[in-house]
Amino acid sequence: MLCDSDPTTYSNLVEILNKEAVERCAKKGDSCSKALLWLTRTLDFTAALLEKLVAEPRESMEQIVANSYETTLKPWHGWISASAYKVALKLVPETGTLILLLMDKGDDIDSFKNDIQAFISLLLPLLEDLHSTLSSFRLEKVKST
Repeated sequence: MLCDSDPTTYSNLVEILNKEAVERCAKKGDSCSKALLWLTRTLDFTAALLEKLVAEPRESMEQIVANSYETTLKPWHGWISASAYKVALKLVPETGTLILLLMDKGDDIDSFKNDIQAFISLLLPLLEDLHSTLSSFRLEKVKST
């Protein structure tokens, strides 16, 4: 395993990003830097989707996903990814179906909303830290290839 080869470097995320920056491989497809960048963007999408789901539980899931995608992932996708998104958009469940899947058994909609808002309140500071770290390594503007 890679972390066994150099435990000091691979025990700290910033050290991994720094190593890749020094080696000039941070923006390559298989780098940890790019993986972290896309994980962060995916979490941005997830947070936006959940915020919209809680704010507008009667809106169609297709519209919620579309709005979330437009503000989080679309700016970074090339035409291939954007085309794949359009196909995937047709496969999203109905809003009520997704809410039922995400809700704990026996919960009501208000409990669900409170749980999601609590999750988002924990996720957003983490995302701020991730964006700050990515920005310090000039990775925040890397697009899909």
